[in-house]
Amino acid sequence: MGSARIFIKKHAVAFYFIITFAISWGSLFFGSGGPAGFPRSKEEFERLLPFFIPMVLAGPSLSCIMLTALIDGRAGFRQLFSRLSKWRLGLGWYTIALIIGPGVLMAVLLALSLFNPVFVPGIMARSGKAPLLIMGIVAGLTVGMLEELGWTGFAIPRLRQRYGFFATGLIVGMLWGLWHVFLNVIWVKDAYTGEMPAAIFLTARGLGDVIGVLPAFRVLMVWVYDRTGSLLLAMLMHAALTAATIIFEPSGISGGNLLVYDFVSGLTMWAAVAAVILGGRKIQAKKTQPK
Repeated sequence: MGSARIFIKKHAVAFYFIITFAISWGSLFFGSGGPAGFPRSKEEFERLLPFFIPMVLAGPSLSCIMLTALIDGRAGFRQLFSRLSKWRLGLGWYTIALIIGPGVLMAVLLALSLFNPVFVPGIMARSGKAPLLIMGIVAGLTVGMLEELGWTGFAIPRLRQRYGFFATGLIVGMLWGLWHVFLNVIWVKDAYTGEMPAAIFLTARGLGDVIGVLPAFRVLMVWVYDRTGSLLLAMLMHAALTAATIIFEPSGISGGNLLVYDFVSGLTMWAAVAAVILGGRKIQAKKTQPK
């Protein structure tokens, strides 16, 4: 093994994130023609999204494939496939993976809609529900498979060799959130600012990506992966959150209302993390009690 290959293997996770960001952010930046090409309205953003999403998603998946081939070769791909094909897990784990994300988002929107009808979930406010459901499911599965091939397929197992599930989830989750910032904040620009000053809105949304729903949900994903070892389940868990985001997000929500939704969703997801940790400690305490 050459010295360069040894160095890359020693710092595999760092190289993974560098390559992922370079591919995703670079393709989005140059593919849209630089700052002048960024969309400036929600309609333009939604029209161009199908063309740019594949370029963004190429980052995590291509990084995994490239580094696995370089570092571990065929053995690495066999091990990756073994985790991808692990599906005999029990109905309970599938229920947890598919319900947590959509459940939190729906609960938050229903609670907020009691105070302001703008928060009524999108699927409930639309007359034609089938197209939205189909789009959400297809997009969710596509995003979940391509992203988790990298996040859970490459980065998380290596970080778990050094850190606990919470620290691993926090590291990957915050970088995952930062990875979304370019799309959600920089590239979107004024698409969702509403009446709020752009600087305040974009700063708040960027912080929300890095410390809100995404890192909290990633901690839960690592917790599930720790107990199942299934890359397939991680893909489905991610797919469920993405699909729910598309299907449930209220149409026309923007500005301060969107930030309220982000904030409450983040708090609720972190509450779910706290419940998992406390529940795990109680179970462990019962196991260690003398009989």
